[in-house]
Amino acid sequence: MNELQFIDRLKAITTHPAARGLTDDVAMMPFGRHKLVMTHDMMVEGVHFLCDADPADVAWKLVAVNLSDLAAKGAKPLGLLLGYGRTSGDEWDAAFVEGLKQAIDRFAVPLLGGDTVAMGENAPRTFGLTAIGEAKGHIVPSRSNAKPGHAVYVTGTIGDAWAGLQIASGKLRSTDIDTTASLLKAHTRPMPRLEEGRILSNLVSSMMDVSDGLLLDASRIAAASGIKIEIDLAELPLSKQFQTLVGDDSDARMKAATGGDDYQLLLTASPETVLSVPLTCVGICRPGEGVSLHSHGERLELPEHLGFVHA
Repeated sequence: MNELQFIDRLKAITTHPAARGLTDDVAMMPFGRHKLVMTHDMMVEGVHFLCDADPADVAWKLVAVNLSDLAAKGAKPLGLLLGYGRTSGDEWDAAFVEGLKQAIDRFAVPLLGGDTVAMGENAPRTFGLTAIGEAKGHIVPSRSNAKPGHAVYVTGTIGDAWAGLQIASGKLRSTDIDTTASLLKAHTRPMPRLEEGRILSNLVSSMMDVSDGLLLDASRIAAASGIKIEIDLAELPLSKQFQTLVGDDSDARMKAATGGDDYQLLLTASPETVLSVPLTCVGICRPGEGVSLHSHGERLELPEHLGFVHA
């Protein structure tokens, strides 16, 4: 069975309301007057990071991608639990710990515990992290409340992390040092939008982070909300660095829309709602299902793959 079929089997036994039917990025459990928001992400060598990646960057990214899920719910991080699959290499492990310290210091979230296991010398390095957050007295947005007529917004720029991965894997090259450094950093050291998430959480109808690709993640909001999302490719916010390296034509924009690893916030809200953080409107919700794509008023065919999907 593939990943989605396996998740469908898990849904059959996941009956607690805190699980949100396994249709969201987090679990949300009332705890006194507050709400605990919990998420868990894994990273596997050769799948989520390159074999020659800097261990400190791997640790940073492991923390950041989990905190990005909390950001999409407006939650304040409370603590982390680490699962660490050791293979070989004391220097690698030491560098990972240093990167982990940099991340927990930067985001002011404590490491509370976890587990370590020996994976075997030739096994791929594998890590898991559970992040626990707190949402105080406000709505914890889900994927499932978008309505026809609501606008679709995204924070920041899209595609930089994908471009950074192409540089890191030797598929693209820039002669501009600043462009290379900026795009590589977007790939190796993403920044979860924690502050923006806390501001937006009471104002949006749905919100999630862009991890697997803007089109794929938009399709997840559409499916959970029972609506159709129209994305305007021409409105995707691209950085100058991305345009310098990849371009600004439809092909470049499609790569940005499907590349993933952006860890920006993707959200829907009524057009009348005043949203007090910088955002770009990239589409609109309509009656129907799925996602559609257009640019400058012209309907475009969807790509074969909307983003990154595990086998």
